[in-house]
Amino acid sequence: MSLARAFEHATSSPVVLRPGCKVNVNLAIKGVHQDGYHELDSLFVPMSSPCDTLTITRNSNPGLKIVCSIPELAGTGNILHATHAAWSGRVGYTPGLVLYLEKNIPMGGGLGGGSSDAAALLQWLNQTAGKHGLGREELAGLARELGADVPFFLVNHPCRARGRGDRLEPVDIDLAAYHGLIICPQVHVATAWAYKAWDERWASGHREKKSSRILTMYSRADRNPSSRRHLVLYNDFESVVFPAHPSLYRLKLAVIAMGACGCVMSGSGASLVAFFQREQDRERVCTYLRARSVSVFT
Repeated sequence: MSLARAFEHATSSPVVLRPGCKVNVNLAIKGVHQDGYHELDSLFVPMSSPCDTLTITRNSNPGLKIVCSIPELAGTGNILHATHAAWSGRVGYTPGLVLYLEKNIPMGGGLGGGSSDAAALLQWLNQTAGKHGLGREELAGLARELGADVPFFLVNHPCRARGRGDRLEPVDIDLAAYHGLIICPQVHVATAWAYKAWDERWASGHREKKSSRILTMYSRADRNPSSRRHLVLYNDFESVVFPAHPSLYRLKLAVIAMGACGCVMSGSGASLVAFFQREQDRERVCTYLRARSVSVFT
């Protein structure tokens, strides 16, 4: 089947994708490369909620048209345009698509929503192309070019992420004993600002002891007591984000005081991820936060 026929068949009815998000349950900044990128060491965990919704339909004209629930995100700066163009350039065919994007993953929250959307579209394009698509290594390379977090969403499995966050090592962890909660306060933290603030703090020689909590977990394959390991929750960005946004630090302390085993900022913020041993504690925190207009996702 030709590429044109493959996409015509795939879009004979609307295609709906629901890319989720990710949280960093720990994040260490190891240094800065000469090209300006930071050396990271982090544990990424995929989460199904919150998720965006991508609805794809056919367009008679080659290229990608985006219609978004947040209109200003539909412009050419959206990573989905770059994804469509880059993949089309590699395979030598430009499918005509209209993409309706419903944004539910908070922006500026450290949850990787844009990268998740890009990975979902990239994977769908390549799967639809079948034998005409890119091989695994070429697809992963293209994902790295699009953004540091995009390769992780192609894997969509807990991973240790190093380098820019694109050197991935799948890890065997099971957090099923805990009830997770993503907390998205109405605070926006620009990633570029967070890195700059960290650079300035590091250059000044300021060092802080990490604020951490420890969870006990098992591997997915082995539930025996001997397989227990400890997962330390920490984030180097907290040392610069919390002083600039003290309400986030107070929120973290409140969540822990109300029963969370651990709570940590995800990425450069401002979202927090918390883990609870008892579901009723999580629900109590959800009720408390919703009453204060703070978005929560379970």
